[in-house]
Amino acid sequence: MKAVIALEDGRIFTGRAFGATGERTGEVVFNTSMTGYQEILTDPSYCGQIVTMTYPLIGNYGVNEEDFESGKPQVEGFIVKECSRVFSNYRAQKSLDEFLKENNILGVEGLDTRALTRHIRCAGAMKGIVSTEDLDEESLIEKAQNSPGLVGRDLVKEVTCEKVYDWNNKGKYKVLVIDCGVKRNILRELAKTDCRVTVAPASIKPEEILKMAPHGLLLSNGPGDPEGVPYLTETVKKIISAQLPMPVMGICLGHQILGLALGGKTYKLKFGHRGGNQPVKDLATGKVSITSQNHGFSVDIKSLQDKNVEVTHVNLNDQTIEGIRHKKHPLFSIQYHPEASPGPHDAKYLFHEFVEIMKRSIKY
Repeated sequence: MKAVIALEDGRIFTGRAFGATGERTGEVVFNTSMTGYQEILTDPSYCGQIVTMTYPLIGNYGVNEEDFESGKPQVEGFIVKECSRVFSNYRAQKSLDEFLKENNILGVEGLDTRALTRHIRCAGAMKGIVSTEDLDEESLIEKAQNSPGLVGRDLVKEVTCEKVYDWNNKGKYKVLVIDCGVKRNILRELAKTDCRVTVAPASIKPEEILKMAPHGLLLSNGPGDPEGVPYLTETVKKIISAQLPMPVMGICLGHQILGLALGGKTYKLKFGHRGGNQPVKDLATGKVSITSQNHGFSVDIKSLQDKNVEVTHVNLNDQTIEGIRHKKHPLFSIQYHPEASPGPHDAKYLFHEFVEIMKRSIKY
């Protein structure tokens, strides 16, 4: 079945549908990872986006439930050069085509993904639409232009949990994770480092957090514009201004929220960082890590006026902020994904650093 992709600037791409059929709108972005498509599909940070994979063959090892990063696919649409109907892996339970069809996700194959990626790199990520129903180009362009986009929109409320729950029931250090769209591997990595993990919705009140008295607070990854969730920024402000501020670690959107809570500002990147090969430099050691990333917004380095806030990591491709910390309070955050899934494991040590900070903060 024919599928048409229309971008808000009028560019049109055509291909063949797989998975579900219908019509979807979202921000069209690209991911440079060569593997990990099912982790990408189920990452809540992709809510509101139509993801293009730059690697040409996707689906050759099938889909299994063990590698999901949430309970279901979160993308609005999925674009690939070629979807493999034949899969081979001892853990595979079904094909990518079957998985998308079961979950009503529209996929498109058979187009020039290199041309689409190049266009986004030059013009920037933009609103788009994928359709198997309306094939009129002018109509689709108008629909893309009128779609909501990401700026100022609260997508966190669409992916956060409904109530507080325990991820595991063993561990020396009590960690409360604010679920902005948390990936399961963040929870797994915390559990591996002797943490007893509780997960709370992003709407949790600061009074509730303080009453729970965790040893540490983790602000998770999540989708969209951090300025679209001002209630969470206000919560974090109150936590870090408490008489005895608890250790806080931020990841991705959580990093941006912490930056806002510390008085900074954020801005939208031209086409964002999405993939498993982003080089990040630790300014203290000079060490470069290859990191997994998925974000379209960044903290403005010039907006951090508090002299106690320092930049700890930068992206070597564009010099954007990749990490900050507070010199007096036990607060730090990183823009990239130390839990990987998919991607390199260079940054997993940061979970151990969080544990060390909690150790020093616990009063016996």
